[in-house]
Amino acid sequence: MAVPKRKQSKSRTNKRFANYKATAPTLVECPHCHEQKVAHRVCKNCGYYDGKEVVAQQEAKN
Repeated sequence: MAVPKRKQSKSRTNKRFANYKATAPTLVECPHCHEQKVAHRVCKNCGYYDGKEVVAQQEAKN
């Protein structure tokens, strides 16, 4: 049975998983307020998700 002679370092091990390309998240238009939001997430602007208010928004103090 093949057994490594020496322990592989953490940096060498992590190099195996480091060959990816980071991409920007896909943005979609919120159907309620028409702002850009991340897909399948609650809208940060209006607090709606799937046509229902999930997060209550506070009024802006002037």
